[in-house]
Amino acid sequence: MKVLAIRGATTVNQNSIEEILNETKILVETIIKENNLLVEDIISMVFTMTRDLDAVYPSVAVRDFLNICDTPLLNFEEKYIQGSLEKCIRVMVSINSEKSKSDIKHIYLNNAKNLRPDIVK
Repeated sequence: MKVLAIRGATTVNQNSIEEILNETKILVETIIKENNLLVEDIISMVFTMTRDLDAVYPSVAVRDFLNICDTPLLNFEEKYIQGSLEKCIRVMVSINSEKSKSDIKHIYLNNAKNLRPDIVK
């Protein structure tokens, strides 16, 4: 068994609690589904949000809607870079797995698809 990381990102249209929580839930659910993860496989999740999002922590969606309560979750503000994607939520999920790096499916949704056109379907 080894430790691997899965990246993902999504965007919201507005800085609202409802939108941030809903899009975070969709993002994490998609990561879990597309990578055939069990919650027990997840070591931790680190979230960042751009500085224009401050209505709620994205980790709240993981605890409240996905009921993942015994996994360490951390939230940060993304470093601002002039001209970078706005209203963006990013996540890095660390997992225990037998998979190889090439088996991992990184997930980019909404306008965040523009961040990694090389891996988005």
